[in-house]
Amino acid sequence: MPSPPPSTPSLSLLLLLFTSSLIGVSHGGGIAIYWGQNGNEGTLTSTCATGKYAYVNLAFLYKFGGGQTPQIDLAGHCTSGGCTSISNDIRSCQNQGIKVMLSLGGGAGNYSLVSQADARNVADYLWNNFLGGTSSSRPLGDAVLDGIDFDIELGSPNYWDDLARYLSDYSKQGKKVYLTAAPQCPYPDSYLGAALNTGLFDYVWVQFYNNLPCQYNSGDISKLTSSWSNWVASINAENMFLGLPASTEAAGSGYVPPNVLTSQILPVIKMSAKYGGVMLWSKYYDDKNGYSDSIKSSV
Repeated sequence: MPSPPPSTPSLSLLLLLFTSSLIGVSHGGGIAIYWGQNGNEGTLTSTCATGKYAYVNLAFLYKFGGGQTPQIDLAGHCTSGGCTSISNDIRSCQNQGIKVMLSLGGGAGNYSLVSQADARNVADYLWNNFLGGTSSSRPLGDAVLDGIDFDIELGSPNYWDDLARYLSDYSKQGKKVYLTAAPQCPYPDSYLGAALNTGLFDYVWVQFYNNLPCQYNSGDISKLTSSWSNWVASINAENMFLGLPASTEAAGSGYVPPNVLTSQILPVIKMSAKYGGVMLWSKYYDDKNGYSDSIKSSV
């Protein structure tokens, strides 16, 4: 009996392979969430137990620098004096593979760095009170956070790059200190431009809201996708995130309906090798609107 002819790939398969080579590879990502600014958003443990989030930013350390006594405000969860009972919550999240960061700054507070020495002092304070160092007055107890988030929206633009360098140096002591940032989408960010240029940040979640020149607006995705392209081309960070409000109430402008995000925007931005996922403000608004539930399978 003659041998059967060797099989050949079907024309449809060849076309699929060729098309795939043209459009590039789509990258998967995770969801980052800000927690801590509303007492009705549930506990940190319950937040991580949802299975929706890969990163949680504790918001905010809102007072520091210039010789001030640093203060944390997890509104409705903890007083400015701290909340040591949250240590078990932090460990619960980390045991599930979720990275937990302390977010510096925010849109209301009193923070600034006045010199390189000030940046060094703040870095030392963060290391000893929230990271791998030791202090008798750790505001969140003995849990060791994964890193520090820079959400700098007030004060002076100076010395944030120095703070990033000093914090990064602590990674040499055995446990990596992750650095994350939440710049505004107009490039470069007026506060964090120099810090981001250090190339030390692991995750950058750009705020594509409350900024008309570079956000989604009334069906038009072009400003957002153009700004995204500029950010990923300009910033030396392995993981870039699309920062969005989780509901129309969460920001003054820039809300993207979930169906628009999943059908129009994500297919574009996921083509970038730097795509890391989506950041949402905040857990409270995500609960109210169910935003992450609507997008999680597409992120």
